[in-house]
Amino acid sequence: MCYFSRPDRQVLAPPGLLFSARVVCMIVKSLKLVVRHLARTLAYGITGGLVVLVIMGVSVLNKKPDLKVWHTTILDEEYRSDSGIETLDQYLALEDRLFAQLEQQVYGRIEPGDAREINRYFSGSLTDPAQAATNWNRTFEWPQKQPKAGIVLLHGMSDSPYSLRSVAQGLHERGAWVVGLRIPGHGQAPSGLVNVKWQDMAGAVRIAVRHVHERVNGQPVYIVGYSNGGALAVHYALDSLDDQGLPVVSGLILLSPEIGLSKLAALAQTQERLGLLLGLQKLAWTDVLPEYDPWKYNSFATNAARQAYLITQEIQKQLSALTGSGKLAGMPPILAFQSAVDATVTAPALVSHLFQRLPAPGLSDERGWNELVLFDLNRYAAIEALLNEDPLTWMQPMLDNPGLTFLLTLITNRGDAEVELAAVVRVPGSGEQQVCDIGLQWPPATYSLSHVALPFPPDDPYYGGEASAKHPVMRLGQLAWRGERDVLQVSAAAMLRLRWNPFHAYLMERIDAFTGLGVGPAQSCATIELPAGQ
Repeated sequence: MCYFSRPDRQVLAPPGLLFSARVVCMIVKSLKLVVRHLARTLAYGITGGLVVLVIMGVSVLNKKPDLKVWHTTILDEEYRSDSGIETLDQYLALEDRLFAQLEQQVYGRIEPGDAREINRYFSGSLTDPAQAATNWNRTFEWPQKQPKAGIVLLHGMSDSPYSLRSVAQGLHERGAWVVGLRIPGHGQAPSGLVNVKWQDMAGAVRIAVRHVHERVNGQPVYIVGYSNGGALAVHYALDSLDDQGLPVVSGLILLSPEIGLSKLAALAQTQERLGLLLGLQKLAWTDVLPEYDPWKYNSFATNAARQAYLITQEIQKQLSALTGSGKLAGMPPILAFQSAVDATVTAPALVSHLFQRLPAPGLSDERGWNELVLFDLNRYAAIEALLNEDPLTWMQPMLDNPGLTFLLTLITNRGDAEVELAAVVRVPGSGEQQVCDIGLQWPPATYSLSHVALPFPPDDPYYGGEASAKHPVMRLGQLAWRGERDVLQVSAAAMLRLRWNPFHAYLMERIDAFTGLGVGPAQSCATIELPAGQ
């Protein structure tokens, strides 16, 4: 406020000065009023703009296709961490009831318009999982009379045990007792992902690991984790360091592990809550797509993204706590496989959020070195001008780092003009890179691997890319329909994504060597001598 006189005090000043002061005061008052008015107008404008954006966003999100019975039916015979289930036999009995419920409440209630030949939820359709010799959506167990090792396989989010079937078969042939666990929320209907919690998934993993541990007569137990299954494997191993009641595993084998996700995944909760507030069920889904894949959900619930994000955050908390307590030194060795380009998980986070946080083995430590196997781009594809980014921008610092605490193997072209591949190995504690021939090369018209490719061999009957990969219905690994855009509900990006791994045999050789189940040396620079420790 501007004051020029007070009742209790007489102010003596020249008349001209008083007049000028009053004018200035009036101007200041006017400016304050203008600023206040503009601020109020701006606030109203921002609020109105946000309301409009929310309405537009909700409108776009709600334009998804209509939800089907497999999106809306919640099956209550699913495992929960507080359900009192303690053994794998109990888990399988509950799974039997779950699939009976699935048959009654989903398969038995589809609309007449959904009775199509390509619909996994139409009994007798070409993609009905029950038409296969084995329903790979269910937990499977392959015992051994004299097991050499125990293996627990954990599939990814929205997948099923089928995704690690070929890995399981290879390890079982080598003498391992194998359990391919159906993670809670999976293998049934996409609605199973609406309410599932990562704690439910972690609880099922504990049951499976304990079961295998009790049946292999003291032989080593390994966990193979793909994508979200990789996160569950790491979480279990970290839990076992702090909980002596959990069986200790001898190693982790991770394929495209989910260690880092975009923070946008955490926003899935906001979308889901907004849908509940407005009564819009479609907002509980990021994707609503036809269910033509017998072994994987095509629709994806926002809760699944949120749970994936939450478990990655929990892993970081565990690592911090165990580092402070010194217990992290007991972490079992890890062998991880990762495509340098990955549209699902953040590949660099696997290094910064896991490998760089793990200590190197000590001189008296019997643990092996942790190893990361990275599959580079096809440098001979001559498409550099079309790339969004070159992964070497984040890989090169690792290759140049003399203080590396893990073994790094980069599978890359021998030269820019060669399709033949070599393993560039960065040995911990050494400033040198060693290059080894591995007898592999890129297949034609392939510029990289992908997140979903790693577990599947080229001859996989559903997802394979070779001529021998034959399925009577849909060769999902070779989808290449041609026509006008915006006609199919399936995106062109999904069809073009590589679904099989041309280097699957190499991956299996490395796994065999890591578990000690192999019959010979792996194609992986086996003669390299590693330092005893730091």
